[in-house]
Amino acid sequence: MFARYPLPATDGATALDTACDLQLLQTHCEPWRPLTLLYVGPERTLIVPVDAAGAAPHGAAITLALGTHRTARAFFRRDVPTPLELENAIASVEDEVYLAHRQYVVQGHASGRAWWSTDPHLVAVAELAGVPRAPAMLLTLEAMERLFQRLAAVSEGRPAASEGLPESVEFATTLLLLRELMHHMPFAELHLVGRQSTV
Repeated sequence: MFARYPLPATDGATALDTACDLQLLQTHCEPWRPLTLLYVGPERTLIVPVDAAGAAPHGAAITLALGTHRTARAFFRRDVPTPLELENAIASVEDEVYLAHRQYVVQGHASGRAWWSTDPHLVAVAELAGVPRAPAMLLTLEAMERLFQRLAAVSEGRPAASEGLPESVEFATTLLLLRELMHHMPFAELHLVGRQSTV
């Protein structure tokens, strides 16, 4: 699932097909509740608020200048980032997420909204965090944070194999971005539904 470093600079197929994702989610989420879709792409991260009618209002999507490849290129020099690289990346990512959160609040979205994703890389992160593979999965903030602490231990020299983690800068970056989003948007749970095929 996670590629080894170095990563290509191209964005590739990163467009979030909201209609397709909502169709996939409809058997798992409550149709009368508004939700937010999350996609962490190679060059950008997309946050798409969806109303109770299952529609994404025009102009509501928030694009962050954060992505697995973009952030890795900016901060990391190897498959396993150093503690200083992680610290510097976190400081920069927090600033970008803060701006996204302000935009999200200005749009009037409540902090209690359910967050959902069909992103296969986020599904893989949940599995590494100990969430059993299932048609619908739930990654909690606590489980994600425990996984990040395992990554931090690896960055300080513990063998990745001893923590059951891949030596992959894409994994490290995906987890770091998800961590900052969960802490600062904020949301305490991420609902995940696996796609039939990955992108």
